[in-house]
Amino acid sequence: MDYFAGLDVSVKDTSICIVDDAGKIVREAKVASEPQALLAVLKGPAYRFKRIGLEAGPLSQWLYSVLAEAELPVVCVETRHMQAVLKAQINKTDRNDARGIAQMMRAGLYRPVHVKTLRSQKLRMLLTHRQLLLSKAIAIENDLRGTLRNFGLKVGMVGTVKFETRIRELVENLPDLAVLVEPLLVVRRVLRQQIGLLHRHLLTIVRDDDVCRRLMTVPGVGPVVALTYRATVDVPARFKNSKAVGASFGLTPSKYQSGEIDRGGRISRCGDEMTRVMLYEAAQVMLTRTNKWSWLKAWAMQIARHRGMKKAIVALARRLAVILHRIWVDGTVFRWTREVVAA
Repeated sequence: MDYFAGLDVSVKDTSICIVDDAGKIVREAKVASEPQALLAVLKGPAYRFKRIGLEAGPLSQWLYSVLAEAELPVVCVETRHMQAVLKAQINKTDRNDARGIAQMMRAGLYRPVHVKTLRSQKLRMLLTHRQLLLSKAIAIENDLRGTLRNFGLKVGMVGTVKFETRIRELVENLPDLAVLVEPLLVVRRVLRQQIGLLHRHLLTIVRDDDVCRRLMTVPGVGPVVALTYRATVDVPARFKNSKAVGASFGLTPSKYQSGEIDRGGRISRCGDEMTRVMLYEAAQVMLTRTNKWSWLKAWAMQIARHRGMKKAIVALARRLAVILHRIWVDGTVFRWTREVVAA
């Protein structure tokens, strides 16, 4: 007899429900969210599992890896799809959620998500920490600009390197303001130093990575975009074709159809937000800052003339996702003219 299990994972505890192939509950338990505690229940000789489901979340990658190494048929389920199914329950409890997940595994009503490799998880951590520090540094700079403007002190157009010098010039003869500004300048200086360390580490990784170097042959794609794309896609073979990549990043239009109603909407914005933003920025750079012409830029500019620049950037970002995947799979580089492509 085949068995199915559902795991409702929280930070401290995990509710486990095991059902047989007829849907009958054979065991329920609540254990600590630790690998050994889960394996003590799931590795019992009485059960031959066909599927074990857990929702994608903060601990899912860690627990998934441990259960997979123990040769258990674990499946990580897409969060929105699982929530939509479990919403039908009258009472939401951890126990009921585990029961619902187990029944989803038995009925096959689930949408699996890819669990990234350890290397991609570390790359993503680097990118996330860099982005976090950068956002904090920008927030401090914007706050200094706004608060000093209340006193008639205008920072103006100044680069990152000369920003601190400019602030000190403005408050030089105002010691009461200088005392208030100094802590923010110190924090900003430390943030910028650490951002530089992380960015240099990022550049070192990209320099030694053949995939990233080939992705960077596409105009508008720099080291950050290339590494973000690589860390998110992780395993290119998980997409059945390159066209599916754009939809996975939420860059395809949403659609609503019911009876006589059939309308398209804005892009779905599903999938990884960081990669979607990076692709959008790369498309924007290609259209507004890249001087060298290419068949891809010509294609996007034609869309811009007919439908506007914003829609052209989104369309180009979607096509970039497809092209980058194709370059990765084929082991090629970007081709600037269609004649070369046709050859």
